[in-house]
Amino acid sequence: MPYFRYKAVDINNREKIGMIQAASAEVAANVLADQNLTILSLGEEKISPWERSLKFLNRIKVKDLVVFSRQLSVIISASIPLVPGLKILISQTENPALKSVVSEVADEVEGGAKLSSALTRHHDVFSDFFINLIKSGETSGKLDEVLNYLADQQEKDYDLISKIRGAMIYPGFIIGGLTVVGALMMIFVIPQLTAVLQESGVALPVSTRILIGTSDFLARFWWLLLLIFISLIGALRILINKPKGRKIWDNFKLRLPIFGKILEKIILVRFARSLHTLITGGVPLTRGLEIVSAVVGNEVYRGLIQETIKEVEDGNSIASIFLTSKRVPPMVSQMLNLGEKTGRLDEILDKLANFFTREVGNLVNNLVTLLEPLVMMVMGIAVGILVSAIILPMYNLAASL
Repeated sequence: MPYFRYKAVDINNREKIGMIQAASAEVAANVLADQNLTILSLGEEKISPWERSLKFLNRIKVKDLVVFSRQLSVIISASIPLVPGLKILISQTENPALKSVVSEVADEVEGGAKLSSALTRHHDVFSDFFINLIKSGETSGKLDEVLNYLADQQEKDYDLISKIRGAMIYPGFIIGGLTVVGALMMIFVIPQLTAVLQESGVALPVSTRILIGTSDFLARFWWLLLLIFISLIGALRILINKPKGRKIWDNFKLRLPIFGKILEKIILVRFARSLHTLITGGVPLTRGLEIVSAVVGNEVYRGLIQETIKEVEDGNSIASIFLTSKRVPPMVSQMLNLGEKTGRLDEILDKLANFFTREVGNLVNNLVTLLEPLVMMVMGIAVGILVSAIILPMYNLAASL
């Protein structure tokens, strides 16, 4: 998301200058208004690649926020005042970036700000989802319960993503290794082997001639292929940063075989779990849907949720848009409809989140099981091509001498 530099004054007419991360200037203005700030100037700040890399290196991970939520919940449950509790967390926080943020939050709360308002000023660390749950906990007087529940849900999300990444490490490593070894062989090893065959003057089979041509092209123009690859990545990043391009890209990902289904179920897990957490935390349904639309991380589903918000505001069912969409399984729409009619929407969302979490786990396990023999088959084909194109002609050449 882009960064915006602002200049504003607070309710005491004190000038505030800072930077905020938000999806758009309008969202940034709304966030600042929630902090009771009157905006004097607001403009997008261009962040250099060097600054972005530093932010990436010092990023605050989901695991850090889970630990922060859990520890703060324990402190509040022990009846320790908020400011001393936050100062205790400063010494216990290991991540330097989060330590600095918690220190600033503690100072702001000590100065009279609410915890949710103090967190809002660090919008690049704490999401709308996080802040709104804290706000609901402050309103209901159940901040410790909300923080503990928030930590549980974040932990489940973290475990799901970690499981997927862990499952894909082995096939990713094998495929990456094969690609590098294959490229090195085509550029450096194959030319030396085929030079002997070319010098012999014997008729070469088609497979050998194709291999020689491919090897010569890679040896001479590897830099061109690398340049094309980098250009494509750059063009893709530019496309993704535009709203229409982002929607095209997200739609393309959903249409991918196997991986598209996994992504779809991950998005449904995020939707169900996030909305369940927000509703349980006391956030109104329409506001919860607004927050969830930004959490799902896919423009196709974000559009569906935005349409659903309009339907809910008009007094219609939350499932009305989902029922007509091919991107939402019928089971989800029917269960949401049932949950709304029975007044048990939070329970239904929790069951949906658990169901699709198991579905994602099963799909990932099946994918890994499928990839292992597929990788072996690709290796076998590569060895077969090498034998038919290089080894057999050399054997025939040696036999004819």
